[in-house]
Amino acid sequence: MIILAIGVIIFFFRNSLKKPFLRTEEKYYTIDDQYNADRRNREKEIDTLLGKMGKNGVDDLSEKDRKRLEELSKK
Repeated sequence: MIILAIGVIIFFFRNSLKKPFLRTEEKYYTIDDQYNADRRNREKEIDTLLGKMGKNGVDDLSEKDRKRLEELSKK
């Protein structure tokens, strides 16, 4: 009976019991790390937009995509 009661308590409080025992991943960025991460994200977005272009080049992109590509290329 006691084991059942302990099991029920653990079941209902499982999330609050995990916090002290499980370490959460927190990333602490330096300014350089943040800059490099932003640059990689920008490059990935440019690659995605360039990948959308087909035989007609920039004409294949929507107006929104063209504006975004222009913004990204200025940075």
